[in-house]
Amino acid sequence: MNQYKFSDIKVGMEESFQANITEETLTKFKEITGDINPLHNDSSYAKEMGYPDRVVYGGVTSSFLSTLAGVYLPGKYSLIHSEEILFKKPVYLTDSPLTVKGKVIDVNEGFQQFTISFSILNNKQEKVCRGTMKVGVLEHE
Repeated sequence: MNQYKFSDIKVGMEESFQANITEETLTKFKEITGDINPLHNDSSYAKEMGYPDRVVYGGVTSSFLSTLAGVYLPGKYSLIHSEEILFKKPVYLTDSPLTVKGKVIDVNEGFQQFTISFSILNNKQEKVCRGTMKVGVLEHE
């Protein structure tokens, strides 16, 4: 886990990691959220709707933004202020592992926050999600 201070954050800094999505991931997400939508839970239904298989919850895909900020950029002292997410393509279990990439594109001294441009790619290197996050760094000694 990184432990960047606000003064360490510079425009152009980058971090990336891989994340796996499994059947167990989807089951746990359904249990936590109560989202029983058949597009995510019923292969037959998903195929009837024109998809090759069940679609991974968008919330699962975007949940890795928490890891991006909370473990990598800045890491331990992270506090996410906002996220703007655009889902570009559906994600399927066969798309795992996903690659999550983030790059600092702005540092705002006045608000003590920085902006990360992120993208999430499937295992075919197709962009499935992109957007920006505004992140603060907690004060510490």
